[in-house]
Amino acid sequence: MLVDSHCHLNLLDSIKDGGSLDEVLLAAAQNSVEHMLCVGVDKDSWPGMMALVEGRRQVSASVGVHPNDPPGDEPDEAWLQAGAAHPQVVAIGETGLDYYRTDGDTGFQRERFRTHIRAARACGLPLIIHTRAARDDTLQVMREEGAEHVGGVMHCFTEDWEMAKAAIDMGFMISFSGIVTFKTAAALQDVARRVPERHLLVETDSPWLAPIPFRGKPNQPAWVRHVAEFVAELRGLSVEEVAETTTSNYDRVFGRWKD
Repeated sequence: MLVDSHCHLNLLDSIKDGGSLDEVLLAAAQNSVEHMLCVGVDKDSWPGMMALVEGRRQVSASVGVHPNDPPGDEPDEAWLQAGAAHPQVVAIGETGLDYYRTDGDTGFQRERFRTHIRAARACGLPLIIHTRAARDDTLQVMREEGAEHVGGVMHCFTEDWEMAKAAIDMGFMISFSGIVTFKTAAALQDVARRVPERHLLVETDSPWLAPIPFRGKPNQPAWVRHVAEFVAELRGLSVEEVAETTTSNYDRVFGRWKD
């Protein structure tokens, strides 16, 4: 059985258009996806996200504000820790740095990132880290704030082996999305071959980044199976072996509900 270690169920078109979460979960189960982590990205949508997944044993959640969320009503440690008290919340994030889509001053991103790491350390939960075009600053903030004390995942990883190794040395998982299946992703595929077994995860980041053969379509957790199949081929393993490894890794880092 597989785990989708990063998805945004509340942002799926089928859900936003009044569709049923039951249909999404059924499709996932039919593709051997037994669990998924629904990730928070801003303060406004988080209550609705939690209402959507409330009581669903197949779904864990996180609380956080994405680096690309515009500056303004900033999350503080108290807000993050309050959200982390919910029994379905198993992580802080997604957080991190993304300079690719940000014009002008990026200082607010770094302060927001630091706040998330401090909250994660205070409540003892792992981090979900997003990084794009900000490699050096991401690693610097992680080291300065002691992110290695909680660990977590570098989600939707698209960087090189050197960054992967630096994150692994701090105890982080490396998670691959549908991007790894793209024909243009040869360098990333090399990273997927090299990541140690104990640091490997797979995800969809749905509704974005659908893997081959669904590229260009709205993604869904069921399709994490295609990511796992591709990673298995890269590593010379069966999909069952990758499923067992990534599920075990997910449970070791995130667990399930806090009963």
